[in-house]
Amino acid sequence: MKRSLTVIACLLICLGGRAQKYDGLADKTVAVIGGEFVMLSDIEQEVRMMRTRGYSSDKSRRCDILEQILASKLILSQARVDSLKVNHEVVAANLTDRMNSLLNDLGGEEAVEAYFGKSVSKLREEWNRQLEEMSLTQQEQQEIAKKIPEITPYDVKQFMDTTDVHNIPQIPAQYQMSQICIYPDRDAAKLAAKEKLLGIRERIVAGERFSTLARLYSQDPSNARLGGDLGMANKSVFWTSFSDAAMALKPGMVSNIVETPDGFHIIEMISKKGDMFHARHILIKPEYTSEDMEKGYAVLDSLKNEIQAGNITFEKAALRYSQDAPTRTNSGQMADPNTGSSYYEVDQMKPADYKAISTLKEGEISQPFTSTDNEGRGAFSTDGGNLVYKIIRLDKIIPAHAATFEKDYDVLFNRVQLIKQNEAINDFISEKVKKTYIVIDPMFADCEFSRSEWAEKVRK
Repeated sequence: MKRSLTVIACLLICLGGRAQKYDGLADKTVAVIGGEFVMLSDIEQEVRMMRTRGYSSDKSRRCDILEQILASKLILSQARVDSLKVNHEVVAANLTDRMNSLLNDLGGEEAVEAYFGKSVSKLREEWNRQLEEMSLTQQEQQEIAKKIPEITPYDVKQFMDTTDVHNIPQIPAQYQMSQICIYPDRDAAKLAAKEKLLGIRERIVAGERFSTLARLYSQDPSNARLGGDLGMANKSVFWTSFSDAAMALKPGMVSNIVETPDGFHIIEMISKKGDMFHARHILIKPEYTSEDMEKGYAVLDSLKNEIQAGNITFEKAALRYSQDAPTRTNSGQMADPNTGSSYYEVDQMKPADYKAISTLKEGEISQPFTSTDNEGRGAFSTDGGNLVYKIIRLDKIIPAHAATFEKDYDVLFNRVQLIKQNEAINDFISEKVKKTYIVIDPMFADCEFSRSEWAEKVRK
């Protein structure tokens, strides 16, 4: 069966190729599409990226990559005709994420350079160009999608009537919850963290290497083993307090202690260029004590007993005692910060929260436990957010079920909209193929492309 191509998803953009060898073959042009060329190295570089994520690298994978590159080139050409502009801030953030991920996965710059056969600076240059093209391509996809007719209830009902029952979206179990939260003694934890970081800074000033101490003490798991190296990135991708402190430094200087929602940092500036900078950092997070946790648990356990005894409602207890502002003002009711919905699916919950309520029945209250809030990225925890002690009441469970028009209209609406968007983009590509000069190397003659148009473009 031929593999389907969902174009609305983020399409791959080819990387700039140079004369290298891949599986014994010298680099060469494998496709011409309009005024653009696709090199064998473009495909093989993407294959190498996918290998780092655990994907296979057989011939079919290369066929898929080529097909995606061809489709993206067609959309990119229209984006340039439409004079769309690159979102440079997003590109810079994505470039940093990509590079940091590879550095972490492969074990540093030397390993990355050995794996790809080129310098890190060259990879950054190529990937920056790739991500700029991706930015334009995604914007053009959005422009194409805007042209589809407005989705109506009739469209949704027709989808339900004409779709096989096995293809109707399945709605996972959903949970509605309320919480009461108490934060640990942050002041004591913050003071201890700052004192520890101050001692590290004094050692650096005395002559010890910043990168060595970052490997030993930094609590940033993404780059500690890289000596705290953050790579070259736009200042906008960091917390404002962090970027302001970094930009005030000259190359070689080390900052004073800087506080962000992540914790406390010291920063070593390597280089700066405009709004971009290359720096190292050491992160120390405030840590709570077991005594503090026991104290927090005792307060929450007492509140739970008072609620169960009928001396106070959960809602009034949350309003009076909870220290989590967003839920306290809503009588304790939790809402997904990304969607605003008060209903959570399992994969939308914090692991600690789900563990606490997984055996509860509607109306029951959990035992006190440790979790995180939705603020920042983890000054007191690596789980995303600041550490907090809490109890949760399970308000309602909606069992897993097949979507229905009456209860799950929004889910069905989104599904129909996605189908229509895919159709519009696929139609766009089909029309572009007819009007664009395309030649594909015979080495891809046995590919099972999802579009017959590509097979017809293979040079005989």
